[in-house]
Amino acid sequence: MNNATTPITETDLIPLARSMGEALAKAGLLAATAESCTGGLVGHLITEIPGSSVWFVGCAGVYSNAAKERLLGVQHAMLLAYGAVSAEVAQQMAQGALPLYGADVAVAITGIAGPGGGTAEKPSGLVHLHLSATDGTERAERVVWTSDRRGNKLLSAQLALQMLLEFGVLS
Repeated sequence: MNNATTPITETDLIPLARSMGEALAKAGLLAATAESCTGGLVGHLITEIPGSSVWFVGCAGVYSNAAKERLLGVQHAMLLAYGAVSAEVAQQMAQGALPLYGADVAVAITGIAGPGGGTAEKPSGLVHLHLSATDGTERAERVVWTSDRRGNKLLSAQLALQMLLEFGVLS
């Protein structure tokens, strides 16, 4: 996985998005994303691929807590107990995207893109990702990126695409 030492661009991630799409299409799976700190970047990268509408059904850009609750069904009590940047909320986001879009697999991203906004417990660059699938698969990732805001978003998108690719290949 690239980090601050190797900057990446959106263009660098297109081949990964294409491979992920091919794997999902081959498996006959529909994917969705639920994105907070990436603001729809993963969905944007996916829709750069011609024909992605065959396997990509939608992206929920849920930056506010209220949007996470209304669109994805994230429990208010979960937000109060753990905060928006948590493994628990990432899981509820991914699970909420499945029925919202009728997807077979969804990946969610919530974090602190930086450069500010962090605390000792939740530093700038902290990102939680979660993949949920209708077959019961659950996968969580926690990372702390050390790039700038744009780099942290791109690195998070890269990891989300990789998680979807690995799920598609194994399905």
